[in-house]
Amino acid sequence: MTKENRGFICIDCGFVGEPKTIVKGSFWIELLLWFFFIIPGLIYTLWRLTTKEKACPACKHQTMIPADTPRGAQLLKESKQ
Repeated sequence: MTKENRGFICIDCGFVGEPKTIVKGSFWIELLLWFFFIIPGLIYTLWRLTTKEKACPACKHQTMIPADTPRGAQLLKESKQ
């Protein structure tokens, strides 16, 4: 595997690099729920912890694929043209 094929590529925006972990929801809503309502705060926190996902740092979509796959190599080739 060559150096340029390491990592991931986004099929939506063409970003090449490592995906970022994105947490759904809002920290501020979570804080507000904890401050005023303990049980809903706990439920919201648990929901946020279970909905983590890897996504493209540039466009925030979950469309990152390994660059060393056939589709990833094709996208890398197209992005260099």
